[in-house]
Amino acid sequence: MPEYRRILLDGAAVETVREGDELVAGDGRRVAIEDARHLPPVVPSKVIAVHLNHRSRVDEFRIDLPDTPTYFHKPTSALNSHKGAIVRPEGCTWLNYEGEVAIVIGRTARNISPEEAGDYIAGYTVANDYGLHDFRDTDAGSMLRVKGSDTLCPLGPGLVTDWDFRGKKLRTYVNGEVVQDGSTDEMTWDMHYLVADIARTITLYPGDVLLSGTPANSRPVQPGDVVEVEVEGLGRLTNHIVTGPTPIRTDVGAQPTESEEVLSTALGGDWEFRGIRPPKR
Repeated sequence: MPEYRRILLDGAAVETVREGDELVAGDGRRVAIEDARHLPPVVPSKVIAVHLNHRSRVDEFRIDLPDTPTYFHKPTSALNSHKGAIVRPEGCTWLNYEGEVAIVIGRTARNISPEEAGDYIAGYTVANDYGLHDFRDTDAGSMLRVKGSDTLCPLGPGLVTDWDFRGKKLRTYVNGEVVQDGSTDEMTWDMHYLVADIARTITLYPGDVLLSGTPANSRPVQPGDVVEVEVEGLGRLTNHIVTGPTPIRTDVGAQPTESEEVLSTALGGDWEFRGIRPPKR
């Protein structure tokens, strides 16, 4: 399956094709994958994510899905890349990983059927839909700061075409330990359905990204942690967590909170004290 990566090469953003352990630019320049400075593999005009899709995640939270999917938007300023640093702002605590498959649009799509949707998909890449749950009390509807804060949308390492999404394993690792272990077969709505659903009212342009949902066991990570998302046939997206250099300002806007909603979401549906605030630490 062809794989395309965008890297920073001699100061310029360059599209390359993977050949074994090397990336080859259109002019013939070659760089070892391990030495490459990666960029997000696509430049989307928008990133749209489904709230819940994997059945294991739904079961974890002991809820029922609606009849049709719901979505939120991640601004493009949240984009990040393979090996990029994920910034947890100073003053925040509840930053969670969510390993996912990202759908990349290849042709302008509007008012198409699920049966047609595959013709409008360029390929797929790996995503980690990080959530800063400290802002969940104020942004639970829009998810804007929860999911859209800077650096919280890493994609990569490359765009893979001719990939069949059916029956593929998805795993997330923290410091080498498996923390999420799922499959695309547990998705309630498949890739083609998601594209067709959004394109009913929102025009999708080449490069646009749809995030397709995460399996169970999203949990908080800490500065210094290394988080990897591996999808069968798409590769492994690696990032590390750092603390932001400045604290959240206190003279404007809502402040980070540790409510029951924040804690029960960040710590997962199988948390024994779900919905009950624990003693202050």
